[in-house]
Amino acid sequence: MTTATVDRPTTTPTAPVPPRRRPRPPARYVVVSVLAVLALVGALVGPAVYGFLTDSTAKDRIAADPPPTLFPDATVRRVDSLTDPQQARATTLMQQWWSDHGTTADDTAFQAFLEATLPGPPDAARRSAEMGEVERLDRQRTAAGITAATWLEAHGKKDVWKLAAHDQAEYLAGSTGDGRKNAVDDMLSMTKTVADDLGTTFQMSAPYVLEPSLRTDHVVSPGDVCPCSYPSRHASAAAASRTFLAHFMPQRDAEYRWWQDQIDYSRIYMAGHVASDIAGGTLLGDMVGQYFLVTRGGVAPDQVSSAGGAVEAGEPAGS
Repeated sequence: MTTATVDRPTTTPTAPVPPRRRPRPPARYVVVSVLAVLALVGALVGPAVYGFLTDSTAKDRIAADPPPTLFPDATVRRVDSLTDPQQARATTLMQQWWSDHGTTADDTAFQAFLEATLPGPPDAARRSAEMGEVERLDRQRTAAGITAATWLEAHGKKDVWKLAAHDQAEYLAGSTGDGRKNAVDDMLSMTKTVADDLGTTFQMSAPYVLEPSLRTDHVVSPGDVCPCSYPSRHASAAAASRTFLAHFMPQRDAEYRWWQDQIDYSRIYMAGHVASDIAGGTLLGDMVGQYFLVTRGGVAPDQVSSAGGAVEAGEPAGS
């Protein structure tokens, strides 16, 4: 798959709580906010309309809306401290599934297992502290950063990973390649379903719901709780896809990790999530990726495990 240009913008980022009062934003922020609205309308509505009218593939959609200059590598790598520990935690939590169910696919039962097993979000005090990072990034947003994050919001949930699966399938026999692509489609569907269900269960308001001025392109009414942000759907899709696809082409893992970092960072940058939402979504996705490696990829459970990092079922994913 084609990697975005490396001359990236030089942004330097540095249980629900009541909405906070914030001072009137400076003129610079108002200008950037207007640009954010225009960029989001173009990137989010445009691809959706294009896909509906043309019944297009991920390859078509990205070709029609190629990635802009994305974030600097050094900027997005900060999310690795959130995502790296989750693979080993996923391996630990999956041991109970393999023990009880073996290696035969049972997607309905597995979704129920995920919803019962994934650790919940941290307490309100910690999430409130995590809001500080979102607020700092909000003050540092640039037009280029907004453009990058908007593209990643639109295409990072599915298209990037569907295209990665398509690229792998090009090297495989027809039925094997189709199976690879179908597995990624099914993973993306499962991570969305489970993340949505858990979002409703945990009722953790997205940062811009708590502070509507963080995303003036969204309408938030008094008393709104959702959109809910724990666990992150984008993060779960990225983690599942990377876990699954990198097993078969480990030489591409660095590329998949780069996309995962870009996507996860962009969600904090644009006030869709706090750090623990990304950690929880990654844990969910890593579990789904391991399940699909075994049930669709024919990989033995002990061949997808990672060393260390045990987590108790009740421990927050970002601990």
